[in-house]
Amino acid sequence: MIRDIVTALIMVLVGLALIFIAGCQSDAQTGAALGALTGAGVGQIAGRNTESTLIGAAVGSTAGYMLGNESDRKTAQVERAYLREQTDYVTINITNSNSSVSQVRLRKQGVGYVGTRGEYYNHLPTEDELRPVYGF
Repeated sequence: MIRDIVTALIMVLVGLALIFIAGCQSDAQTGAALGALTGAGVGQIAGRNTESTLIGAAVGSTAGYMLGNESDRKTAQVERAYLREQTDYVTINITNSNSSVSQVRLRKQGVGYVGTRGEYYNHLPTEDELRPVYGF
C-alpha cells in the first residue's frame, strides 16, 4: 500500500516537473528546473530528511542555471554572428540574355561593396553594372 502511494506521488511529481519545464523560455530556466529536481532527489536519497532535500534542490538549481545560462550565451553569440553576417552582405539578381537569373553576393566593406571576384564598388552597384562581370 505504501509502495503504491509512493509510486503515485512520484508520477504526480514527474508530471508537474514536465509541465514546469515545458514553460521554461530559456536554457537557464530549464537547467535550473532540472537541477532543482535532480538535486532534491539526490539530497533526499543522501540525507533522508527535508533539510538535505532543500539543500540538494538549491545546489542543483544553481548548478543547472549556470550551465543553462552558458548555453544561452553561446546561442546568443551564434545568433548575433549570423545576423551580423546577414547585414554585411547583399545579394543582387542579374537577368541574363537567356532570361535566367544569376545571383551576385556582395560584401559590405566600409562605404562600398566587394564582389566575389575581389572587385570594389564605392556604392551599391546596379544590375547593369554587374552584368558585364557576372552575367551573360
